[in-house]
Amino acid sequence: MTAHSSRQLRDRAAARLNSALEAELLLAEALGRSRAWLYARLDEPVEDPDADRFRVLLDRRLAGEPIAYILGRREFYGRDFQVDASVLIPRPETELVVELALRLGGPQPKEVADIGTGSGCIALTLAAERPDWQVAATDISAAALAVAERNRQALALSNVQLACGDLFAPLAHRSFDLIVSNPPYVAEQDPHLSRGDLRFEPRVALSCAEDGLAVIQRLVAQARDHLHSGGYLVLEHGHDQATGVSAVFDRQGFSDVRTHDDLNGIGRVTLGRWRGD
Repeated sequence: MTAHSSRQLRDRAAARLNSALEAELLLAEALGRSRAWLYARLDEPVEDPDADRFRVLLDRRLAGEPIAYILGRREFYGRDFQVDASVLIPRPETELVVELALRLGGPQPKEVADIGTGSGCIALTLAAERPDWQVAATDISAAALAVAERNRQALALSNVQLACGDLFAPLAHRSFDLIVSNPPYVAEQDPHLSRGDLRFEPRVALSCAEDGLAVIQRLVAQARDHLHSGGYLVLEHGHDQATGVSAVFDRQGFSDVRTHDDLNGIGRVTLGRWRGD
């Protein structure tokens, strides 16, 4: 069999994927090397076993599998996080939750909870950015928490506790200065669930009843019992849910409720302050 160069394999794959970046990522993964290494050796032949591995990865991507699952990782807030099909793929808009939490919390020590942590990208990023914070992270999925634990170990963070259970159930009578969450918020009938990457992501982490607000309603109501007076709740939600989510905050007695836009100017994160009963 005639060996092909990295450039030839990349260019042919890029045409099929309509993405040179994805082709390079997959080829580098098959070779067990970085993209920088690949660039320096584009005209060198690729051994048959490596080319075969690349074709397997390429076929998975052409079948629609998210590249983050194929590579087993995704960057979030400047750090690599391990991911698999048991967790949502971290997305840029979720970084807004982190930015707002860091701004609200300031540099002083804080007790923080991340509800529905998935890969742990929010909780672990906050713990890494603020080593004096103590972060508790929950998820209903044991498989998701296993991914979060691998990420915790990879980042060598000792100020994060992981617990399995529905919403606040594992946190008993604990209270926090700050609660953050990227909960399920896609309506169960949303056609996007059968398209693109969403087809492969865990449904329990994506969608819920009542037009996607069922979990948010429960979470906001329960958060009141787990926030110190003056503490904040910060939630990511859908692009068209800002008004509905703000109304949920208002009904539950939160003050200073406001929605923040993502980089595309779309309201994606709503927060409110709990002043106590």
